[in-house]
Amino acid sequence: MDTPHEMMLTPYVEKTPNSDEYGALTSTETQPSKRRKKKSIVWEHFTIETVSAGCRRAYCKQCKQSFAYSTGSKVAGTSHLKRHIAKGICAALLRNRDKSHLTPSTPASKGSDPPKRRYRSPNSSVIMFDQDRCCHEFTRMVIMHDYQPHMVENAGFVSFVQNIQPRFNVMDFDHFQGDCIGTYLSEKQNVIKVIESIPGRVCLSLDMWTSSKTVGYAVITGHFVDSDWKLHRRILSVVMEPYPNSDTALCHAVSECLSDWNLEGKLFSITFNHPATESALGNLRPLLAIKNSLILNGQFLVSNCIARTLSSIAKDVLDAGADIVKKIRDCVKYVKLSESNEAKFLELKEQLQVPTERSLCLDDLTQWNTTYLMLIAAFELKEVFSCLDNSDPDYTEVPTRDDWRQVETLCTCLKVLFDAANILSVINNPSVITFFHEVWRIHLELARALTSEDPFTCSLSQMMQKKIDKYWKDCGLILAAAVVMDPRFKMKLVEFSFNKLYGEEAPAYIKIVDDGIRELFQEYITLPLPLTPTYADEGNGGSYMKSEGPQTGSLLSDNGLTDFDVYIMETSSQQMKSELDQYLAESLLPRVQDFDLLGWWKQNKMKYPTLSSMARDILSIPVCTLPPDSIFDMEIKEMDSYRSLMRPATVEAIICTRDWIQCGFTEVSNAIVKMEY
Repeated sequence: MDTPHEMMLTPYVEKTPNSDEYGALTSTETQPSKRRKKKSIVWEHFTIETVSAGCRRAYCKQCKQSFAYSTGSKVAGTSHLKRHIAKGICAALLRNRDKSHLTPSTPASKGSDPPKRRYRSPNSSVIMFDQDRCCHEFTRMVIMHDYQPHMVENAGFVSFVQNIQPRFNVMDFDHFQGDCIGTYLSEKQNVIKVIESIPGRVCLSLDMWTSSKTVGYAVITGHFVDSDWKLHRRILSVVMEPYPNSDTALCHAVSECLSDWNLEGKLFSITFNHPATESALGNLRPLLAIKNSLILNGQFLVSNCIARTLSSIAKDVLDAGADIVKKIRDCVKYVKLSESNEAKFLELKEQLQVPTERSLCLDDLTQWNTTYLMLIAAFELKEVFSCLDNSDPDYTEVPTRDDWRQVETLCTCLKVLFDAANILSVINNPSVITFFHEVWRIHLELARALTSEDPFTCSLSQMMQKKIDKYWKDCGLILAAAVVMDPRFKMKLVEFSFNKLYGEEAPAYIKIVDDGIRELFQEYITLPLPLTPTYADEGNGGSYMKSEGPQTGSLLSDNGLTDFDVYIMETSSQQMKSELDQYLAESLLPRVQDFDLLGWWKQNKMKYPTLSSMARDILSIPVCTLPPDSIFDMEIKEMDSYRSLMRPATVEAIICTRDWIQCGFTEVSNAIVKMEY
């Protein structure tokens, strides 16, 4: 008997009395075989041979390796055969890496039926193992899901991967960092192309993170409106600052970002997570003025994060009532940390029929909204707390009437802040217009609170008003300009709000906004149009007529109306100024809830070419530097200790690439960029 390596590579057919040694029917037998044809795809790559009485084995046509198939009446099945060809284990298959699937099997001997692909799907072709592609996808997985990169060196992970694919060589941490940088650079090219194509300017927001290593990380995010009038928000840079509290830290971080992304001349505004010092601004303005024209003498250049401002005010309020807050927290803790105590509390609530749907909850000291919710729930259940000592003798810390009065004052002050901040937590890109109204409303509430006869209320209101006035002074013009760019409000809402807020002094403040808008408009008239393909397409209006050839001396030729071009240049200023007047003079649009403001300017960009460019930039100014899940944070965000140990370039690559992938800004690139560390 021939050895298995010398056997012919033909599909297995059971021998019958009327067949030759290879299973072909003899001429004396014309009836088809009744044995069921094998349907599995593995029989394109394996043959079955009898090695002894009652024992048959399957042989790979490529590498000649044998596998168990049947012994007596027991059949091993085909799962292990599929793994051999599908997982890239077969050495012979690896020599055909340039093919997407295995070559057709060797033709059977004359007279035998070829294997049929009756149940084969298009996706069932053998996928070749690719080490580089696997490493690339693994790097993207770690970045996307924020896994710890050192997992590549964990013994459990290595064992898990080896059981899935023994041929995969797990990279070490240094190789991961190289692949991470390569992935970052590849994805960055896609983001650069989009930013280069935008017709307007870019606004930045800067959030300075702390770390346990005493260094800071400036996370800089770009905000811009694309050619389709869609607002985008993308992290652009993460700059490590050795001395984050110095007056030069902000200046250095911004200049690094502008240089890296080639944004000199395209910057419109910067929003900081906390008010910058005068010394820091003094260093920043001259630097930006060198290569970037300061719009409206820099009045739109710097803005402050509204979420940080509200959190700072809330912290002051809670600190002022720290004693009563602790007392209420202890009462809630007494009820919530014991099932029996909570059962007594709920039973008493039912007996007293307290009309509230709120439930007691302990607060999280890192987020001030949880403390507010704890206080407001306790206040609405104060009647239950007042009677709890009668049914539970162990409960002794009963708040007094004065205590509950202070709780009510705290809740009243915090509610104004909570309502404004809650908008940021439920809307991904809150508009500047929304917070003009919110800040104005806070002003009115504080003005009424200042007339209270309660000393505690007055002191809290004065403290809150001081910080909200500072924010209004720094950002009021930006908020008002955004309102003017909304055809539902224009200058009318500014006039109405200022009259309520300033009384007899309102005309002076209204004039400041009106003069600022008109001066800004004049600057946009003189600004050169951005030299981007997108803007050129918009300006040409799609080219209504095709050129039929040279038109020398005609009305539409370059030299046909030279004097007319001079006249346009001399009179364009007056014509463009009337564009703003025309917009302000038109009637207000109805105040519908789901109004697409950027969509409206997109439809009217031909009617208001200069004003629409101005609106595009103003409406992209961010009012907040924080993501929705960090709006109520009491402290500045801290870089975790794990990332603090990484190289700054790796930290930037992970944070930026994760943001780009999550936003769907880039597609999976086929080009694998590898970097060596």
